[in-house]
Amino acid sequence: MRRLICILLFYPFTLSPLSAQTLEEYQQAAERNYPLIQQYGLIEKTTELTVANLQKGWLPQVSATAQATYQSDVTAFPEQMQKMYQTMGIDMEGIRKDQYRIGIDVQQTVYDGGAISRQKSIARQQGRVQAAQNEVNIYNVRKRVNEMYFGLLLTDERIALNKDLQRLLEQNEKKLASMVKNGTAAESDYLNVKAERLNVAQQMTSLLAQRQTLTRMLGAFCGRPTPNPSLNGGEIIPIKPEIQKSMEYLLPSLQGGAGGGSRPELRAIDAQLRLTDAQEKALSVGLMPRLRVFAQGFYGYPGYNLFEDMMRRKFSWNGMVGARLTWNIGALYTQKNDKAKLNVQRSALQVQRETFLFNNHLEQIQQNENIERYRKLMADDEAIISLRSAVRKAAESKLAHGIIDVNDLLKEINNESAARVSRSMHEIQMLKEIYDLKYAKGEK
Repeated sequence: MRRLICILLFYPFTLSPLSAQTLEEYQQAAERNYPLIQQYGLIEKTTELTVANLQKGWLPQVSATAQATYQSDVTAFPEQMQKMYQTMGIDMEGIRKDQYRIGIDVQQTVYDGGAISRQKSIARQQGRVQAAQNEVNIYNVRKRVNEMYFGLLLTDERIALNKDLQRLLEQNEKKLASMVKNGTAAESDYLNVKAERLNVAQQMTSLLAQRQTLTRMLGAFCGRPTPNPSLNGGEIIPIKPEIQKSMEYLLPSLQGGAGGGSRPELRAIDAQLRLTDAQEKALSVGLMPRLRVFAQGFYGYPGYNLFEDMMRRKFSWNGMVGARLTWNIGALYTQKNDKAKLNVQRSALQVQRETFLFNNHLEQIQQNENIERYRKLMADDEAIISLRSAVRKAAESKLAHGIIDVNDLLKEINNESAARVSRSMHEIQMLKEIYDLKYAKGEK
């Protein structure tokens, strides 16, 4: 996935104006243009910063303090001892109740039981989980592009068929105009055909408006905004996949059963499972001892030499170095429950995986059935069109000889047009089901 992202970022994909493009090219452009593509860099940067901060746990930890206190009582010599010192001419003032200290404390971790290492591992795995979830969101872009792309293909097919129907009606309109002049046809027949042609022209206006909407949506998705596309279709010209190649290269791989193992949703679940593994390993760290060395120093009163401070009551420099071993066994109380919670999370993720695979399998079954249904329908489409065309031509001949009226002719023309529309719809819908099946299997 990272390799694909690098290709998309460093080799920008451009769609040239008024050039035909394949579905795969539009999918790549949409993924590159989708705002979430930037999230990969943000996740990676956040993970790097988190790991860098954790690594700083091995640096010396320095803290500075300033303290002033007043105590209710202090360390003092017994009264008999003070009297003895006075007889010797020594005035023992004792420790003052007001005390002051300004100091610095430095601690260096020598052994942490693997805590920092485990925390870094968890941080990296959390980044992978976020990246995997982001991949799921970007993968969903492909399905949205499929919807718009095949919608645009179907609209283009209907526009082409509408133009053919208009030409056919126009030809019959001209024939009837000539027959009206010769007195072999009523003017109402001519007007009826003309009205039908204008009605079909109105449908063209709706189809062009629909194409404009799809063009603008797909263009915006792929980073090609078309604020004022012309009614002749704008700049987006999709290429219809070849039905034979689609059947040859996409369907054979599906004969061996349902797929879906390469879907990003499953990779996201795997990343979450690895995160629970990292978290479980970190539980044992809580039972390990910690070893630190430290150095303390302060300037204040009293210092470490209390006897000297009792006599002179002056500020002094004081320092201490040492090592400290701590072992907190409190984690034993909760470790069992913490592991049980992680096992519950694993079970929930496994259920989530099984549910996804189950639903994905059902989706593929439905798509396979739809593909087979459209394949069977398409097998008869050409024959139906051929028969409807022959009937329409016969109706034109009958109308010229006065055997039928113009309504019968219009009926046959519309029947032929409906048959051609059905063939185009079956073909486009079958192609869409094939690519939706490819999407469901997670195939690029």
